Amino acid sequence: MDVLVVGAGPTGLLLAGDLAKSGVDVTLVERRDHESNLSRAFGLHARTLEQLDARGLANELLRTGTRVRSFQPFGRIVIDFSGLQTRFPFMLIIPQWEVERVLQRRAEGAGATMLNGVRVTGLRQDPEGVDVDVSRPDGTTVTLRARYVVGADGANSTVRRSLGMPFPGKPVVSSVMLADVLLDREPEPLLNFATNAHGFTFIAPFGDGWYRIIAWDRVRQEHDEAPVTLEDVQDIVRRTIGDDLGMHDPRWLSRFHSDERQVPRYRDGRVFLAGDAAHVHSPAGGMGMNTGIQDAANLGWKLAAVLRGWADDKLLDSYHAERYPVGRMVVRVSHALLTAAITRSRLVRTLRNWVGAAAHRLGVVEAAAARGISGIGIAYYAPRRAHPLTGHRVPDLRLAGESARLYEALREGMFVLVGRDVAELAAPWAGRVMTASPATDLEFTVLVRPDGYAAWVAQDPSPAAVRKSLTRWLGKVEAKGRVRTSQRSSGVRG
Repeated sequence: MDVLVVGAGPTGLLLAGDLAKSGVDVTLVERRDHESNLSRAFGLHARTLEQLDARGLANELLRTGTRVRSFQPFGRIVIDFSGLQTRFPFMLIIPQWEVERVLQRRAEGAGATMLNGVRVTGLRQDPEGVDVDVSRPDGTTVTLRARYVVGADGANSTVRRSLGMPFPGKPVVSSVMLADVLLDREPEPLLNFATNAHGFTFIAPFGDGWYRIIAWDRVRQEHDEAPVTLEDVQDIVRRTIGDDLGMHDPRWLSRFHSDERQVPRYRDGRVFLAGDAAHVHSPAGGMGMNTGIQDAANLGWKLAAVLRGWADDKLLDSYHAERYPVGRMVVRVSHALLTAAITRSRLVRTLRNWVGAAAHRLGVVEAAAARGISGIGIAYYAPRRAHPLTGHRVPDLRLAGESARLYEALREGMFVLVGRDVAELAAPWAGRVMTASPATDLEFTVLVRPDGYAAWVAQDPSPAAVRKSLTRWLGKVEAKGRVRTSQRSSGVRG
């Protein structure tokens, strides 16, 4: 096979779907033998919704989840998503299993092979591929071979451990209680966060009557396996929010701890790490599932380009170059939010609230926080002298013709060249790039990567400049307009 993906969470499922849609032979292995309706992740941010929109999946999830346009983590500081320039200026509260259900249906529909109840026990790689040892449900073992392997198998990743990859970092908070409950009284605001000297409580609505509670009691610190009762959760909620909101009938009670860790590199030869296998952090900000999905969106098209023969293997190095800084930023942001929430010092809490009030008055600080947490502000490396928009997320441009929006055009999984009179120039690369004319005046021509970032931007470029950019990203053209495979590095980062 071409690619073996380990782990059928949102990261692995999106990656497998992208690869299968691109014609890659991909197998997805998952140790669970049944679908679970219990998960810690609970929300999708704007940039992730854009990625899902580019795969035709966002609208279905919007019908299921609850839209929250802002939340107040502490003091007077407000993270307000409503001003974001996107079709999704909000956070969508939705359980992880709903996201997995939609992504699994897409992956299987595209032709990905799913193996459930299968555990990876080890792997070995050589210059041509990777041998992966797996244990099947009947207890027998078998070795699978793939050209590339992606470990999307969570914080306790077997793939990462088999590589001997370090996972430096530290625990940051322990004995966090998690519960899914029904409430007699709706919280105000709907996405509710409260913190004081006793601990903190976070409440998020799933939209179907169920609420996710994440609570931490500063005094009662238990090990992860210690049982959690509804009374435990009610007690800390009352002491932080002032009302337990009549919670009842829990369908899930659990306890966990949060670490802050990140691997030093996301690629080791023919093996890649993505999602929680590469980076973990506290749930503050709700960025975990989102970061993993965006890891997958970055890696998928690059693997497909290499496996289909029109990009050099060195293109895959840009996965680490682009996503490692994002993972580091997410760890730092979630750390700052968590630290501000759980600080013991009354003086520090007072200073925190004062800083929050100042940030609220300035507005620009809160706007920057919203762009960072939502993912809208993420940008990748651009070469020197490149257009300032190179490497940045491309908004959902209005297009002329059948595809009314850029993100509809991206659903084909190809590059999209947006500009005036570019169709003939791009014809030799048919099957790798689509062309579109903007519906309104656009001051530049832009080559959009399959993950929605600008590969190349130019203002009023010459035909030669357009062809040069297409050659750089999509391979050289032989005589009579045929595209040949690339055996050299594309030389691209970001």
